[in-house]
Amino acid sequence: MNLIDRRPKAAPGVTEIDATPVNDAEVRELYKKREPIYPKLVKGPFRRFKWIFMAVALGLYYVLPFVRWDRGPNAPDQAVLVDFANARFYFFFIEIWPQEVYYITGLLILAALGLFLVTALFGRVWCGYACPQTVWTDLFIAVERFFEGDRNKRIMLDRAPWSFDKARKKIAKHAVWLVIAAATGGAWILYFHDAFDLLSDFFTGQAPLTAYLFFAMLTFTTYTLAGTMREQVCTYMCPWPRIQAAMTDREALNVTYRVDRGEPRGPHKKGESWEGRGDCIDCKACVAACPMGIDIRNGPQLECIGCALCIDACNDIMDKVGRPRGLIAYDTDDNIDRRLKGEAPRYRFVRVRTLYYAISFAIVAGVMLFGLMTRSTLELNVTRDRNPNFVVLSDGSVRNGYTLKVLNKAGEPREFALRLEGDPAFEVRVLGTPQASMMLPVDADETRDFRLFLTLPPEAIDRASEDITFVVEHPGTGETARAPAVFRTPLER
Repeated sequence: MNLIDRRPKAAPGVTEIDATPVNDAEVRELYKKREPIYPKLVKGPFRRFKWIFMAVALGLYYVLPFVRWDRGPNAPDQAVLVDFANARFYFFFIEIWPQEVYYITGLLILAALGLFLVTALFGRVWCGYACPQTVWTDLFIAVERFFEGDRNKRIMLDRAPWSFDKARKKIAKHAVWLVIAAATGGAWILYFHDAFDLLSDFFTGQAPLTAYLFFAMLTFTTYTLAGTMREQVCTYMCPWPRIQAAMTDREALNVTYRVDRGEPRGPHKKGESWEGRGDCIDCKACVAACPMGIDIRNGPQLECIGCALCIDACNDIMDKVGRPRGLIAYDTDDNIDRRLKGEAPRYRFVRVRTLYYAISFAIVAGVMLFGLMTRSTLELNVTRDRNPNFVVLSDGSVRNGYTLKVLNKAGEPREFALRLEGDPAFEVRVLGTPQASMMLPVDADETRDFRLFLTLPPEAIDRASEDITFVVEHPGTGETARAPAVFRTPLER
């Protein structure tokens, strides 16, 4: 046996610390191998709701890239599209430009506040129903159950020696898992290109390299996380179980074993009295149904995702033994204490915590809605030439050069009238347009640069610099955009 001396080396003059040698096999046991979990199929309202939510969520994910939305002849017609090539994000009637990234920030803030509010009210319902890890894991378990059977059959199959039948079932299961994972990765890349065009190019080898790269990444992660890691993702990789403790309190609804009613637990035979004991018959149906492999009767646990399948499993047992449903239910820690004290339970959804989250959510949502409703379809940016800072012409006039960037967010080409607010003595010349024209044509959904010169006659030069404002206006709607600038002269020297 290989023994490793773990005793620390003592410094000179210090008595050496005694320690027992440790077997290297014992050291390796610190890294425990994953024990497979075989959740049993249960029936009930929570299981039905999870099936419905899974079908809707997966349907939206896989189908949404193919939904069309007419935005005019010059814009993509995919309803939801992240168009990196043209620096746009399209979501049905909403179009987000790069300089409007604050809308994305607002959506992330809303998502966070919404998650905080829901968690403060109903515990980890996000983890139990809506988290992608949960949705795809549910789907993968359903496929596994289809090929290998329910809990007991899967346990027996894994323990059995390899045979043709076992290999056939395992290969079929993993093949379907790979198809689902590939469909997941394939659907993801469709959100970044036109779905129909990319689908055609993908199978002919003409799609961008990034499409194949992200397809491979999403396929691998879906297959690995939902197929082989499952509950380990929630327990060890996801930070939310550790964060949620700060979001909840003792009055938040969580999947709860009502210890005040269930204890003392123990087996029960038909015809026996229920006096002096709890309703829990220690059947462990809740444990068999749990996709995380935990015992909800041990109280709040980091691993619990709040899927409520244990509620369906326990209610089924209560029906069979003739006891009221709800031994495991959505309840609060405060109500457990109240019932133990003989007090009536109470449910307070309006609390300081929930009010804070709700008000914050409403404020952010209101600001974003106001911004979208008052969102301008015209923007102007002006950059003054700095090399040279100005030019003195032969007649003594001074000229400054500018670049105007006019952004037309409308779905149709428009012409904008240009005017200058400031010293009326300026002579304005826009390159690329007729000499006397002050109209700036811009195509739909485009940004166009215009080169412009301002010239000031010598008799009007009386200061080192002149503050001016460029204004562009759409004659049809009256929508305007302004940009301040400055005019420099030799007097600044």
